[in-house]
Amino acid sequence: MTRIAFLHTGAVVIPTFVTLAAEHLPGVEVQNLLDDKIVADLGRGAAVEQVAQRLADLGDAAVAAGAEAVMFTCSSISQYAGPLADRLGVPVYRVDEAMADEAVRAGDRVSVIATLPTTVQPTAALLRERAEIQGRDVQIDEVVVPGAFEAAVAGDRVRHDSLVADAIKAASGDVVVLAQASMASAAEGLDLAVPVLTSPERGIRRLAEQLN
Repeated sequence: MTRIAFLHTGAVVIPTFVTLAAEHLPGVEVQNLLDDKIVADLGRGAAVEQVAQRLADLGDAAVAAGAEAVMFTCSSISQYAGPLADRLGVPVYRVDEAMADEAVRAGDRVSVIATLPTTVQPTAALLRERAEIQGRDVQIDEVVVPGAFEAAVAGDRVRHDSLVADAIKAASGDVVVLAQASMASAAEGLDLAVPVLTSPERGIRRLAEQLN
């Protein structure tokens, strides 16, 4: 049986990915690995080399346990995917790549909404990367929602989702991108004139295509 390792930076998204994997990756065994301090440490200015080593340690553990591929479920660490794949000798996928591709196709102006500053720049960089591949020129608006991350940490998902939903409604882009997988619940039930894209299901669907 194929084994895939998900590398998480927050425990809150693990059930979502386990459920999506069960739905879209039949016959695939899932391994979840977590370092829930990486994002906080990035926010405090942690050295690139230190974070890379921590991800390498998780990746080494995944491969030692039989993982044939790895997926990052956090946009804040997207830049480390390529180097880690070179180190491990197995594919390292980014959960937000499929979302970025769709966003670039959807319009010339993309509103990126995040609850953490550490996620905005990696997501914007990924959008520019995918736009260049597609030969597109996009304008990126970056929005960090004050108080939403703190609400999520405190376990108040209702307030988190409300704050993020307000930011989505106020966005002026042709398409809205929610930069963190943990934000996906805020988009549920919204009826807007522009698409609001989230990464978890899109990322897993793309992973299923690549594995096949």
